[in-house]
Amino acid sequence: MQNEIRKILAEIGEDPAREGLLKTPERVEKSLAFLTRGYHQTLEEIVNGAIFEAESDDMVIVRDIEFFSMCEHHLLPFFGKCHVGYIPSGKIIGVSKIARIVEMFSRRLQIQERLTKEISHAIFDILGAEGVGVVMEAQHLCMKMRGVEKQNSIMTTSSMLGTFRRELATRNEFTRLIR
Repeated sequence: MQNEIRKILAEIGEDPAREGLLKTPERVEKSLAFLTRGYHQTLEEIVNGAIFEAESDDMVIVRDIEFFSMCEHHLLPFFGKCHVGYIPSGKIIGVSKIARIVEMFSRRLQIQERLTKEISHAIFDILGAEGVGVVMEAQHLCMKMRGVEKQNSIMTTSSMLGTFRRELATRNEFTRLIR
C-alpha cells in the first residue's frame, strides 16, 4: 500500500521524497487501517455476551452517539450523531455495546443510508427486540470540500423496524425523545 500512496503523491504533483512526505505513506497506511477496522470486527465479538434477561418492555434510547465514517464514493469522511432506540422483548444489551455497534459499522467504507440500516438490523436481530429505531445526522466532507461545496448541509437517515415501523405512536415517541 505504501508504494501505491507514493505513486498517488507523485501523480498529484508532489515529491514523495520531500522531507515532510517521507513517512506519509506509512502514516496513511496506518490511518486507513484504523479508519476501516470495522471490517475486522464481528457483531459477536463486539457484543461479547453483554445481553441480559430483563422484564423491561419500555423504550430504551441512547442519543448523540458520535460517529465517523468514510464515504465509499470519494473516500472522504462523514461524521455526526447516531440515535438508537429499542423496545426489549425479554433481553437488553449493555449500553456501551450500542455505541460499539455503531462504531463497528461506521469504520467501514460506507454510505449513510446503508450504515443506518446495518445498525438497526444488527440490534434488532441480536436482541430479538420488539422494535428498533435508528436516526443518523451527518455532515459529509464530499459535499463541503468539493462538488457543490454546501457548508451547512446535514443529511438525516432513519431505519425503523418492528413496532417502530408499524406503530406511529412508538415512532413519534422515539423521534420526540431524541430531539
